[in-house]
Amino acid sequence: MQLQQANSRISPLTPASIRTCGINPDRWYVVARSTEVRNTPLSVTLWKQAIVLYRDTKGTVVALEDRCPHRQVRLSAGKILGDRLECAYHGWQFNQEGKCDRVPYLKEKQKLPTCQIRAFPVKELDGFIWLFPGEGNSEAIAPLGLPEWAHLNYIATVSTVNCPGHFSFLIENLMDMYHGHLHDDYQAWASAKLESLEESENRVDALYEAQSYYRIDKIWSISQLFFPALRRLHPEPLNVSYIYPHWVSTLGQDFKIYCLFCPINETQTRAYLIHFTSLNAFSRLHKLPIKFRRFLKNSLFGSAQKLLDGLVRQDIEMIAQEQQSFLESPSHRSYELNPTTISVQRLIIQQDRWQK
Repeated sequence: MQLQQANSRISPLTPASIRTCGINPDRWYVVARSTEVRNTPLSVTLWKQAIVLYRDTKGTVVALEDRCPHRQVRLSAGKILGDRLECAYHGWQFNQEGKCDRVPYLKEKQKLPTCQIRAFPVKELDGFIWLFPGEGNSEAIAPLGLPEWAHLNYIATVSTVNCPGHFSFLIENLMDMYHGHLHDDYQAWASAKLESLEESENRVDALYEAQSYYRIDKIWSISQLFFPALRRLHPEPLNVSYIYPHWVSTLGQDFKIYCLFCPINETQTRAYLIHFTSLNAFSRLHKLPIKFRRFLKNSLFGSAQKLLDGLVRQDIEMIAQEQQSFLESPSHRSYELNPTTISVQRLIIQQDRWQK
């Protein structure tokens, strides 16, 4: 669908219908980085559902409902014993499937309780833990994935986003390239102009033309991330896509950014923003030994941290104000001129199947 068609489909959407809607549970969400899950219980929340993560003796990640069915306390307060998760209160133990298979004070002829907590489909992929909270077929839908994560031609930086707002505020911010003047000190582009917009059942794709501050075409180009004086504006296409429930953006040939979502509730969102700098332009580098290229990739991990964290901090300040304004005056109308935002809002509402 081109831009004219998208404009013609703009329809009024009430703030309450967007800022309070739930998620589609039959999708893969990111709940943690791989490095965050060790041999101790980790508590996470995905849309009001408390979940505990841990690694079993094989190093495989296990995801269980964070609730002991005995007295309804958090299992994440307990500890890992082999492959089992032990409750801190009475020592009941649960296996990887969520079944209670040991009670320390059980009498000789007394049977184990038949209670069971939910075990969630979970995958460890590209440096992150992906979880499927729905009742649908988790194998029929593939996680988005990050093909650049292990690729030797891409340098990664990760920023954790703790957003005090509904996830719709964050995705609208990411899809709207007209707020660049907010990021004068950190912005990677300027003068964005929306050229085309396409909608489908599961995604929104917007193409902007923009002026990029970076060109990674010489061996010293990576230094532009550290020294703003070296940056020069030049035209580049800027693609942004909401591939429900996550976000992807590319700026020319040099940069790709993902935002992986973990909506917590109506007023809190956790996300991971991953920035990739491409080294594809350096053909000589690709001929060097694999070990050296991997060493270089690992050594440069986080090279855009200041830039990324600065962008996140400034955006979060605005989103916090948006959320507070909605809570105080939910009926106040917002005047939206970017059709991308309307398309995103429409998709969010269409995908809300949490209690349907």
